[in-house]
Amino acid sequence: MASSIPTPEFFNLTFPGSHSAVVEINRPSKLNSFTEPMFHSLRTIFDSLSTNPEVRCIILTASGTRAFTAGLDVTAASTSGPLASTPSTVDPARKAFRLRRHILDLQSCVTAIEKATQPVIGVFHGISYGLAIDIATCCDIRICSSDVRFAVKEVDIGLAADVGTLTRIVKAGLPMSFVKDVCLTARDFGAQEASRVGFVSEVCEGKEGAVTRAKEIAALIGSKSPVAVGTTKEVVNFSRDHSVEDGLNYIAIYNAAMLQTKDVDSAMLAGIRKTKPTFSKL
Repeated sequence: MASSIPTPEFFNLTFPGSHSAVVEINRPSKLNSFTEPMFHSLRTIFDSLSTNPEVRCIILTASGTRAFTAGLDVTAASTSGPLASTPSTVDPARKAFRLRRHILDLQSCVTAIEKATQPVIGVFHGISYGLAIDIATCCDIRICSSDVRFAVKEVDIGLAADVGTLTRIVKAGLPMSFVKDVCLTARDFGAQEASRVGFVSEVCEGKEGAVTRAKEIAALIGSKSPVAVGTTKEVVNFSRDHSVEDGLNYIAIYNAAMLQTKDVDSAMLAGIRKTKPTFSKL
């Protein structure tokens, strides 16, 4: 399976088989911290994979052993772009419009993870600060290594998290006291606490163990009907943000089309024959 796009700088993109793709953040010398171009590269990669009919599951990880990401590259952000110092003559309202456009642009880059047609498995290790939480709350499945250090770090640099954490973490099924605790204090929380409150579904020994486990989950998902998997992700995400009545109506409308797939017959027949079904690409 080949990529349809050149792999952008500071990212690796591989296709290990089982209908899966592995996206690896690759800036370990800077603890995988993000510059503005890296946000745009992330969006480009996920937009491309989302429409790749060969890919049924995406794994998102990071290179090196020290960090998934330390978050925003504050040094780069302070020297260029909308967050850099601007002349005092700039009208505050116009500066606010520029900042709003900038924030919305970065939000859309991270939201591309959530909007991917396929399930995304986030694999977190080491330092996983700030942007790591924005990314994590966009992933469908989160697993981590035992050495992970999560933190919603933004209040420590004088701002409220604005790329997605504060909006999505409150819908992640976590205790609200825990959510406010970690968001207001910017304290670290480790693998065991993350598992206890349900922020991650599995804790593995070491980064490599976590990546291996993610590939096992991806292979299992990849063996299922991509129509069924894609529909399930779409409806779960819709139902998270809407009423029960709206969710029931949405799946009824969606499945009025999706139940006409040949995958239903293939899966049922395989179950009767006790064989492994195969499904064509989307």
